[in-house]
Order: sequence, then C-alpha cells, then structure tokens
Amino acid sequence: MSDTKVGVLFVCLGNICRSPTAEGVFRERASRAGMTSVLEIDSCGTGDWHIGKSPDPRAIAAAQRRNINIAQLRARQVVPEDFDRFHYVLAMDLQNLTDLRRMWLPEHRTEPRLFLDYAPNKAVREVPDPYFGGREGFENVLDLIEAASDGLLNAIRREHL
Repeated sequence: MSDTKVGVLFVCLGNICRSPTAEGVFRERASRAGMTSVLEIDSCGTGDWHIGKSPDPRAIAAAQRRNINIAQLRARQVVPEDFDRFHYVLAMDLQNLTDLRRMWLPEHRTEPRLFLDYAPNKAVREVPDPYFGGREGFENVLDLIEAASDGLLNAIRREHL
C-alpha cells in the first residue's frame, strides 16, 4: 500500500459494468470533495474474459447521463497483490466477495468487504448486475453506487485523514 495515498479498489465479475461505474462515480465524488490527491482509485473483475475491454456501452451511457466519463477505463482481473496495494477492496456482491475471500490470505493487509456496507440503506447489501437488464438496471446501479461512495468518503475522512 502506498504510504501517501489511500487505495480504493472496486471489484465485480467482469469489470465492465458495476466496478468501472463505481470507479468513475467515486472518482467524481472524491474530486468534488477535494480528495483526489490523497486517493488511489481503481477497479477490476474476478473473471478474466473482458481483460483490456472498455466498459459496457450501456454503463458508459448511464454514467455519461450523470456527467461521469468511464469510457477510457479498461478491464483488468484482480491479482493477489491488490490485497496489499489497496486499503479498501470492495466487492459489488456476495458471490464476488466469496471469490475474493478465496484469494485473500491472512498475511494480506486488506480483507475484502461489500461496497454497500458503506451505503446508508443497509437493507440492500449487493449492487445487482445490470448486464442482462435494461436501462433502469444501470440507473439503479448508479443510485446505489452514489450512496455508498458518499459513505465511503466519510469513512476515509474518519479513518485516514
């Protein structure tokens, strides 16, 4: 982990819908809060089939409707070193959290958690995968990610700054 920056890693299955959306939203929220200089923000997937690809066009369009540009992001797969590089390794859903915990070892510094643990509405624990749904699924994902991003920024302020 960097001694000068707080690392935040968002993780979903393929790194083309939810986690790049979370990366983009969180980066935008951090910018508004004047915190980008103290953060390292990234995203990845547990699967390997989209490595190097852009986010899903529907995710790009949904984010763009909220003035967030994620088109330049490229998918990558999580690696064991991520558990030492980042202070927060945040899964979008329980299946990805399970997959991350299979990779995580006690000697790693950061244990993975659910991203929505930082959302004020704890009734919803997972960011649903919008891949097989329509436009409203991507909008719902953005709403959940925005709420959790604000909570995460507050937690970082409390714990690290």
